[in-house]
Amino acid sequence: MRALISVSDKTGIFEFARGLAALGVEIVSTGGTAAALSENGVGVTGISEVTGFPECLDGRVKTLHPAVHGGILAMRDKPEHMKQLADLKIETIDIVVINLYPFQETIMKPDVTLSAAIENIDIGGPAMLRSAAKNHRDVTVICDPADYGQVIRELRTGEVRPATKYSLALKVFEHTAAYDAMIADYLRREIKAGFPDRLTLAYEKLQDLRYGENPHQRACYYREIKAPDASVVFARQLHGKELSFNNINDADGALETLKEFDAPTVVAVKHANPCGVANGKDILEAYRKAYAADPVSIFGGVVAANRTVDRETAEEISKIFIEIVIAPEFTEEGLAVLSAKKNIRLLRLPAISAHSPEAALDIRKVGGGLLVQESDSVLYEEKDLMVMTKRKPTEAEFADLEFGMKVVKHVKSNGVVIAGGGKTIGVGPGQVNRIWAVENAIRQATDSLKGAVLASDAYFPFSDCVEAAAKAGITAVIQPGGSMNDAESIEKADEMGVAMVFTGKRHFKH
Repeated sequence: MRALISVSDKTGIFEFARGLAALGVEIVSTGGTAAALSENGVGVTGISEVTGFPECLDGRVKTLHPAVHGGILAMRDKPEHMKQLADLKIETIDIVVINLYPFQETIMKPDVTLSAAIENIDIGGPAMLRSAAKNHRDVTVICDPADYGQVIRELRTGEVRPATKYSLALKVFEHTAAYDAMIADYLRREIKAGFPDRLTLAYEKLQDLRYGENPHQRACYYREIKAPDASVVFARQLHGKELSFNNINDADGALETLKEFDAPTVVAVKHANPCGVANGKDILEAYRKAYAADPVSIFGGVVAANRTVDRETAEEISKIFIEIVIAPEFTEEGLAVLSAKKNIRLLRLPAISAHSPEAALDIRKVGGGLLVQESDSVLYEEKDLMVMTKRKPTEAEFADLEFGMKVVKHVKSNGVVIAGGGKTIGVGPGQVNRIWAVENAIRQATDSLKGAVLASDAYFPFSDCVEAAAKAGITAVIQPGGSMNDAESIEKADEMGVAMVFTGKRHFKH
């Protein structure tokens, strides 16, 4: 029996190779792996002794040879295959142990060059893995050091079980598919190419989840390769029980809303909708204002802060049940206060407010397919803002209008946010018509609406929205504009003394 070993990641390989040698397996190896095995007391046959051809082109060509792939791909129960091997003086290779050039680790380096990335694209490794996986009935193929132990244990009992060979082959095809997808994605990003004709995605598994949105649904958590630092996937859990599917989804929504703000800000999210958002002179004031914005919905929600959570803020948060607190940092005292609550999850994400260097793709599953779009990364362009009414917003109203638009961008459509004084006052999410969204936001208001402003994620189809807002005390409105009835809404706003600003940017979120 022969094993071919060529690995970039040397984790566990010396112990595994010694185990194979102890079972009488001949070890064939290449370049650096062969040298490392020899230095660690493992007898090795060099690949050039097998192929009769020297490794060349800086190691680019060493295993791309019939003596290698013939030995792997020959079907042992097919007499003509075995006769051809004998005629060609090719010996079988029964175990293939490969892990690939570290392309992912290379492209994760901040100063990586295109040429360095390309040099870390493995050619021979995927070819051998795929050959062995295709012929897995006869060949045991390993691409993950975590599988060394199981293979050795089974070999010691006589042979590797067919079911094990099958599962190892499946892992190989998943591995090489992800490897190629990662390369294609990197090269596409380098030239900022458009959407590909065939979309392949590479994600790495972080953990199995207890269940999905509901207890009867299985679920798993994956991380995108080269995900931005300010992503929930990089948050470190400091306290509390395991995160759930819904926890992660809500934490992501809170983070994306939080990234809109530079001032000390707290975002509270419940069922993927912001329910309380506020700025403050410090994070304590921001939390108190966010809590006051909706003290009912915040219960059992997710709280995200863009400043360190200190003792005072922690004491305020601990007064009610919160599922998750995510912040760039916690003081020792703040962490101690919150950790006293058994069921709260505490997540630390130092890069919480960092903006992504480039717009990511927004991907949503539909029956039988995917919808893919660029992320909604622009609030509006200053040059596109148009005051449509006779009265212009005051400076304070303009500040609240911008605040409201930053929040409503992350509210499920149809969405309306009422804001004032650097906080949300009422949120009307997920309605099937615009007037219901307005009425719901007014009805849910937790503060006086006199002098408040209203932000809408899409245009007003009729003037009833303006009328309802004005009657509630709202004095300024911001919306994209673009309705056939814009003139009617503008006329109603002038009639009722409401300032109205058009942005030219819609923010549907479904």
